[in-house]
Amino acid sequence: MNYRTDIRNIAIIAHVDHGKTTLVDAMLKQSNIFRDNQEVGELIMDNNTLEREKGITIMAKNTAVVYRDIKINIIDTPGHADFSGEVERVISMADCCLLLIDSVEGPMPQTKFVLRHALQKGMKTIVVINKMDRTNSRIPEVIRLTQDLFLELAISADQLDFPILYASARDGIVVTEPNMPGKNIEPLFECIRDNAPPPQIENGPFQMLVSNLDYDTHKGKIAIGRVWRGNITPHDYVSRISADGNIDNYEIAEVFNYLGLKRLKIEHAEAGEIIAITGIDKVSIGDTIASIENPEALPRIEISEPTVEMTFSINTSPFGGREGRFSTTRQLRERLYKELETNLSLRIQDTDSPDTFLVKGRGELHLAILIETMRREGYELEISKPKAITKIIDGKLNEPMEVLTIDTKEQYIGILNEILSKRQAQMVDMHNDNQGNIRLVFNIPTKGLLGFRNSFLIATRGDSIMNTLFLGYEPWHGEIISNRSGALVASEQGTAITYGLNNAQGRGITFIDPGTKVYEGMIVGLNTRAQDIPVNVCKEKKRTNIRSSTSDIAIKLTPPLKMSLEQAIDFINKDELVEITPKNIRLRKKLLTYSQRLRTISNSRQNNR
Repeated sequence: MNYRTDIRNIAIIAHVDHGKTTLVDAMLKQSNIFRDNQEVGELIMDNNTLEREKGITIMAKNTAVVYRDIKINIIDTPGHADFSGEVERVISMADCCLLLIDSVEGPMPQTKFVLRHALQKGMKTIVVINKMDRTNSRIPEVIRLTQDLFLELAISADQLDFPILYASARDGIVVTEPNMPGKNIEPLFECIRDNAPPPQIENGPFQMLVSNLDYDTHKGKIAIGRVWRGNITPHDYVSRISADGNIDNYEIAEVFNYLGLKRLKIEHAEAGEIIAITGIDKVSIGDTIASIENPEALPRIEISEPTVEMTFSINTSPFGGREGRFSTTRQLRERLYKELETNLSLRIQDTDSPDTFLVKGRGELHLAILIETMRREGYELEISKPKAITKIIDGKLNEPMEVLTIDTKEQYIGILNEILSKRQAQMVDMHNDNQGNIRLVFNIPTKGLLGFRNSFLIATRGDSIMNTLFLGYEPWHGEIISNRSGALVASEQGTAITYGLNNAQGRGITFIDPGTKVYEGMIVGLNTRAQDIPVNVCKEKKRTNIRSSTSDIAIKLTPPLKMSLEQAIDFINKDELVEITPKNIRLRKKLLTYSQRLRTISNSRQNNR
């Protein structure tokens, strides 16, 4: 077996907000790939607008730097559990992983998930304890917890021997001992050169596994992956082997590799390199591109199954088609099925209704990012309340379970236990650092997490952090009864008036401003009681000739509660929908008229007798 000693392929993995993208920034800046006067800013790899807004990495990306004649291909991966499919998709391109761990938080749920995948693939690991400059860092304890995690997950003895570095990625410093002064991240480059195994080179004809896709308006589809065997040049003829074993032949148009933020055109690529090729218009992630003389398929990428589902349908509200460019069933279908090409964790099914599609994902945030992306692209649609995906195992109904980890303050333990007990959560661990900080760990059904995030933020006043990790399937724990109050539902179509909204605020909290256009069945507020009630927010004050002593006093409304997309998804009940357009997010009843809703309630009561 030969090796490419001039290349190192590494994946940077970690829990969310432990500093992966910031460390990649430092590696790019200190490898001298930018001009001295070039403005590159922060979070260089997070070039997606949503990534910058959310402050998280959503899509896995690759870049490369050169250190002392060694090319280091870097794969930056997401840290949020909902996007763990991205990690599963690209980790096979690497031979070594850089595991970042926060010096205060220590190993977190997603740390365990990504490390398990890396160790199962036999990858070498370099541990980086990041944010070492924090005043409350607990480096010795974090190292002990990390060693315990390796003892739990390692599948061979040599995986327990790993180097540990200490970093302040924000300052661009890496050292080999916690209290050493640092100047740059050169110790990290040295450690990668000395400890990351070079890629193995297998003799034989060309073979490449497609791990990512890109698109160019001129070049068409761009297939990205690692060359496992042989070599490739432009205009070579190759075979594409699809998931069902079909083989199609193509001519390669161009071959590229990566350096910094650039994709560079090259005339020759050999095994061990991560490259991009054009000329194959029908290619999917997981396909094998192989020599036309010996079209041998590589093992396909395995992705864990989704746990949450919701329906996507065309916008059927009275305002449908007014605000978006794409509002037909055909356009919605094409967009959803196109998403399957790159979003491997997603599943889509047709339903009995031709206008409705069942979409399955890893979690609420996974689906919410897709919805927000489509909204910004100009799509109109309606989505239902998400629900957990159940399975029949050994003749019994089973549901997905997750580990919920909460970092909070002592004063919030009571309210969190009260909320979570109603959601069928069971506490399995509690850790107190004797400084008022508490870590709570629960096992909870996935259905108990749906709609929890908003309640969690309110209960802890935004002063806590929650993380989840898929645990497995357990027998059905029973239904969770919703304790949400009823809705204030618009009783007629028109424009909301201050007088009508003032009357509605006497019944509860409103969601809209004066001047907002509404329709019958649109949810305009939250009732203080359990029942839904119709309200006429378009009602104007009657005009008379009698002058009131208070007539000149302006009506002062309480500011409305404005919901984000994620909050709207958490808020709705089973009989409600979220209407998504490029300009607005509206809440509505599935049945718009009051008489339809009354008839449904009456029929339901008769059936239950």
